[in-house]
Amino acid sequence: MVYTYGDSQFDCKNFCFNRSMEARRLAILCSHLCPVNLGSSPAPLLNLSSSSCASGSKSEHLIYDSQKGSLQDDCVFCKIIRGEAPAFKLYDDDSCLCILDTKPLSNGHALIIPKSHYSSLEATPPSVIAAMCSKVPIISNAIMKSTGSDSFNLLVNNGVAAGQVIFHTHIHIIPRKARDCLWASESLERRTLKFDEEASRLAKSIQEILHCTKENDSKVQESNLTEN
Repeated sequence: MVYTYGDSQFDCKNFCFNRSMEARRLAILCSHLCPVNLGSSPAPLLNLSSSSCASGSKSEHLIYDSQKGSLQDDCVFCKIIRGEAPAFKLYDDDSCLCILDTKPLSNGHALIIPKSHYSSLEATPPSVIAAMCSKVPIISNAIMKSTGSDSFNLLVNNGVAAGQVIFHTHIHIIPRKARDCLWASESLERRTLKFDEEASRLAKSIQEILHCTKENDSKVQESNLTEN
């Protein structure tokens, strides 16, 4: 089945770009996987990379952020939220939408998406992140029951290096079963943290940044109270 989005025409150049971005997304995600057979693939309801949201440009991220959460015309998740693109919807309320991922890493792999557009996790207001996370227990429980799973991974790909290709904040819920060998990294031996000078410098650096961030947030809150 072929879906037509609006009156857009086939563009060979854009098609090749989208295929390339989709391949990159799968390569990054699958780099964590062991070669296992996850069963039959689902019907291709939606090409998640058919949007200029799948761009690594930092300047474009800032453009999106300046919209202060308004839906974007060229973002595939925004199109789903507006009902302009197909998806299997699992959960829907005033703040969030949950859909099945069309390139699942396991049966029941789902995405929680805010109904406002924010390009990254750090660009998303804490209240929106809280709303998204508050849905995780009930949605993940339903997914595990439906798929016969007993566990799940909660995953956020935030930024290009982390594998983010759809620049609309979203959380992955990935159902897990015992010995499914989904993440190859689970078989790797983890190094013990050394309580040395290097680790001490790292901890101190993070603490200082957090302290400055907290102070800046306090100043912003005080300024807002004064203005009101």
